[in-house]
This record gives sequence, structure tokens and C-alpha cells, in this order.
Amino acid sequence: MSSSPASSRRRVAVLGSTGSVGTSALAVAAALPERIEIVGFAAHSKWLLLAEQCRRFRPRVAVLTDRTAFDAADRSCFPPETELRYGDDAVCDLASAADVDVVLSAVVGAAGLTGTWAALEAGKTVALANKETLVIGGSLVTELAKRRGAMILPVDSEHSAIFQALTGHTAADVDKVVLTASGGPFRGKTAAQLADVTPADALKHPTWVMGPKITVDSATLMNKALEVIEARWLFDLRAEQIDVIVHPESVVHSFVEFVDGSVLAQLSPPDMRLPIQLALLHPARVPGPAKRVDWATLSALHFEPPDRAAFPALDLGFEVARAGGSAGAVLNAANEAAVARFLSLDLRFPDIARCCRAVLSAHDFDPTPTLARLFELDRWARHEVARWTPTPRP
Repeated sequence: MSSSPASSRRRVAVLGSTGSVGTSALAVAAALPERIEIVGFAAHSKWLLLAEQCRRFRPRVAVLTDRTAFDAADRSCFPPETELRYGDDAVCDLASAADVDVVLSAVVGAAGLTGTWAALEAGKTVALANKETLVIGGSLVTELAKRRGAMILPVDSEHSAIFQALTGHTAADVDKVVLTASGGPFRGKTAAQLADVTPADALKHPTWVMGPKITVDSATLMNKALEVIEARWLFDLRAEQIDVIVHPESVVHSFVEFVDGSVLAQLSPPDMRLPIQLALLHPARVPGPAKRVDWATLSALHFEPPDRAAFPALDLGFEVARAGGSAGAVLNAANEAAVARFLSLDLRFPDIARCCRAVLSAHDFDPTPTLARLFELDRWARHEVARWTPTPRP
């Protein structure tokens, strides 16, 4: 395929540029300069890395959302054509700017909802790596996208696989989607063996390189719970149409089982650059920097059911997918706060799911919350986690 002229390049804003997905996206942009133009960056606090990214890609604007980092940032480290701005309002301005075609939403956690919402409100194409947007906002987010004519393209490898398999099909054609999980660092461990694992243990992911919060989520299988909820909204499915299977090689990224019995899967090495590129350039497929399957060395693919007794977080995802309403916002906030306590050695590993269960069960469920109510419940859930006390060990 011939290269596109510069005028047809996708103009991209990267929200969360200094994180693992953000840096992978910049590797894609660097490999495909004739296809992708970086218009702006947003990051939380890593201003030195942000400045380095700006010197490389020369965007017109860069945003920091941490006040201390913004005040500390040396403006001379940024190129003169890049305006350095501060705060959520600046993120929203970038996400909705007229010179942006695609917004890559790669901010971790609930903080990513603000910029994503602004992009959808402006009718942008959103390459969504921030699963929390749909976990929290669910029906509100999908309704907004439909109303404004915006498009949500998944970046998570599992949802990208489903999206690709569903091309040319509708939800009515689908019997079930099956999300694959690597199993994380504790695959095969029993509940008793997980009682005393440390944050250092949990951060040793066997397949993917990710930030600490997402890596811990992979260890608890909470990441898969959140992906179940995301899939429910992204593909207009019922919770009963979604399943999870453990696949340690992380080569098959998900399956779609159709009503006629046919099954389609998407395979590729575990490399986030591929789903990122697909989302940024959809529907075009062009050669890019992602790794290729080496069929000579791929000797076997293994699958096994998840151990729901050892990893109870997974069941929370199905429960929330069925409930909808305010449940996703509460679960997501509780998990973020509980993981932070675990990483600071204030909770044990099994306490993460127990705490989330307690907070989810205690919340005042709202079947049709407003966005303001979801943010209110987010704050409530974090407060509840902070005051939650685990049951003493026998």
C-alpha cells in the first residue's frame, strides 16, 4: 500500500503519554510519520519525560495535571512551539480541539474519564485504552458517543481482538465472547498460597510490561473483571454472553463464538503496539512496528478455566456487568484505592477483593445515575476503602 500524503495523516492527541500505553503509541507514531501526526500530549507528573517527548514530536500543546510538577517544570526543556498548560480544563481543550482527529485515552484509572468525555462530546474518534471510562460510565458514555456521532475504538488487546472478529457482524450474530487472560504472576496458586504474597511478587508479570496498578489488577484478575464490564458496554452484550479463559502464552487475544457455532479468534504476539496502531489508523492496515507471530517457534497454545476461588475479583466483574447503574463506578474506585493500600503494604493481597466486595455491597445502588452522581460515589468508595479494616488473621 502506498504512503498517504502528509495532509491525510491522522492528527492524534495522546492522553497519558508517559505511561506504558502512551509510550507504545509514540513508538507507533515514530514508525509511521507519514500516517500519524502528534498534535498534543497530556501527562500527570513526569514532566522531564513529557519534555523529551515534546522535543521529539513537536506538538503544539502539552498538559500536566499535577500542580507541583507543572510549577517545577523547566520551560526551557520544551520546544518553543509547544505550549505547556496545566489542569483538567486544558486536557479537555486538547481532547476537543478542532485540529485533533483521534484522541488516545491512556490515562490510568477514573482520572481518564474527564478527557474521554470531552473528546466524545466533541464527536472525536477515541482510541480507548482507559477501560475505567466504560466501567464507570457504561450507558452514559455509549449514549454520548451515539448522540454526538463519536466512535470508540478499543485499544485493550482483548477488546481489539473482539472488535476485529466482529467486523461485518452485529451483536445479534454473537452467542458469546471469550476474553483471554494470561493468569498473571500467580497462575496456578491456591488461595492459601496467595495469603502472604508481596507487592514485589505481584509486579512480576510473566507476559506484559505495564504500570504497577494495572499489573496488580492482572495478578488479582481484577483487570479481567473490568474487561468483562467494558465488553458488556462496548459490544452491547449481556453479562451471560461473556466468558473468561486463562491462556498463558497471550497469543490468542480473545474469541468470538457466533450463533451458528463458528469461532473466530485474533492472534498476535503480546505487543500493545498492534492494537494501538489499529485504533489510530482504523480501518487501514499497514506495516508497522509490532512483532509478528513466529510460527516456527510457536509449538502449543494452552487454555484453562480461571480459579474463581483463588481469584474472587473476577466474579465481581460479572456481578457489576449484570447490575449496571452505579455499580461499576463503586467497584472501580474501591479497587484503585485498595490496590494503592496493597502497594503501600497497608493491605494483604487477598484483602483487595474482600475490600471491594464489602464496599460494593454497602453502597446505595442507583440504577440510573448522572455523571455527577458517579463522581460522588467514586469519592465515597475511596473513603470507605480508606476506613475499611480487614478481618484479623486466625
